[in-house]
Amino acid sequence: MSRRARRSASSVSYYLQKTYWRLLTLKPSTLLLASLAIGASIFLLGGGIYDILEQPIVAFVSGGRIIPYYPQALNDQLLGESIASMVLYSIGVVGLIVVYRSTKYVYRPREAFTWLLIGIVLFLIGWGIIEFFLFPGTIEPFQG
Repeated sequence: MSRRARRSASSVSYYLQKTYWRLLTLKPSTLLLASLAIGASIFLLGGGIYDILEQPIVAFVSGGRIIPYYPQALNDQLLGESIASMVLYSIGVVGLIVVYRSTKYVYRPREAFTWLLIGIVLFLIGWGIIEFFLFPGTIEPFQG
């Protein structure tokens, strides 16, 4: 081998070894790992795998009109339902995070209570609408 070829081969092996050790000693932040775990959970709970595999329709459109579609089987859904459930799960998770972060203001009770109330309201909005999606006949309007 010529001298130039040996030097370039050794620099490639050195580069690969250095990259390998960087990957082994990589320490991602806990915030990044927690965000990835929460995002993956919301994606799975919202039906992301179903959306990828089945490629559901967005809506029926005929002659410029949107035709409502009511699935006849348990495994049929529209893409909008998945997206809506992912958004509602995200609202609930943000509410829980706000509740957790309200403890940061323990020495300012008014601000802590405000953040706690905002977090509880966000969580209840997400949870309540998800419950309505899952069990639409169980929530009856107030008839007083």
